[in-house]
Amino acid sequence: MNEVTIDGWGDASDVTNKLIGSWSLDRIIEGQATMQGIAIFAPLDGARLAYREQGHLKLANGTIVQAEREYVFSNCDGGFQVFFKEEPLRLFHEILLSASSAGELCGSARHICNRDEYRSAYRFMRDGTFAVRHGVSGPRKDYAINTAYARLS
Repeated sequence: MNEVTIDGWGDASDVTNKLIGSWSLDRIIEGQATMQGIAIFAPLDGARLAYREQGHLKLANGTIVQAEREYVFSNCDGGFQVFFKEEPLRLFHEILLSASSAGELCGSARHICNRDEYRSAYRFMRDGTFAVRHGVSGPRKDYAINTAYARLS
């Protein structure tokens, strides 16, 4: 298999190693809320990372609440898998990365939750930042979540 390589991120199978550390996150939940916070990727073992985010979620009505979320990222050939942090781990999605015309590593996946559908897209930019978009649609949900990440020094 030809590995895709992007400046700063290395090849697609090495992205999880490059995520280790602390990141600022800036999230927009379209029409509903915004969130600023910190995400930390910490090694669990040779192929998995614990992901934990914490921050302040500001709802459309102005209410501010503490928010947090946890996942487990697992390295796989050509990308990574994201699991809900529960026992046993449950797969959220698998992202296989490829190079875009803009010189980014990109991948997408789909997840069904009850009758709602999550369409997720990851973009790893040449400047070392990355972004995640979850488009959510179905009988109970209709919104998009856009999150931008920048490494903290």
